[in-house]
Amino acid sequence: MNDDATRAADLPDTDRVFLVVVDTSEQLRAALRFACRRVVNSGGTVALFHAVPHIEFQHFATIGELMDHEAKTEAERLLQQVAADVHRQTGKFPDLYLRQGDTLPELQKVIKDNPAISMLVLGAGTGSEGPGPIVSAISGKLAGKIDIPVTIVPGDLSEERLDALT
Repeated sequence: MNDDATRAADLPDTDRVFLVVVDTSEQLRAALRFACRRVVNSGGTVALFHAVPHIEFQHFATIGELMDHEAKTEAERLLQQVAADVHRQTGKFPDLYLRQGDTLPELQKVIKDNPAISMLVLGAGTGSEGPGPIVSAISGKLAGKIDIPVTIVPGDLSEERLDALT
């Protein structure tokens, strides 16, 4: 058996890490609640991931750098807000992964580079626009390329229903 196949199995429950992708979507609430309840009920920690895309502004490098800086500052603010919610729900501070680049490749790198991450928790959109780009990619072009379990939580579940599931 290879190291990847045993990564989560060899970890005690208290060492499991539930990775949640942070964005500004409504379904984040459900994914975050699910991960936090799993931590409270079975141990482990929550980790938060967010990728800031590179901003291409070729005419004026200084403007591009300023736009990159503003995007990173906003991403840090978002991660801190969500981290405060995780702390409120679990009593623990989450691990934070802020990366610059395209979301899917950066997400794959974070999972590959951090063997303690034992589950990816995603919220699925329930509207006519579909489940969301990451959920679509996980079930499409990335199927089989992420070597940890993926839990997809319907974004419209109530807190009571989420609590009953964990």
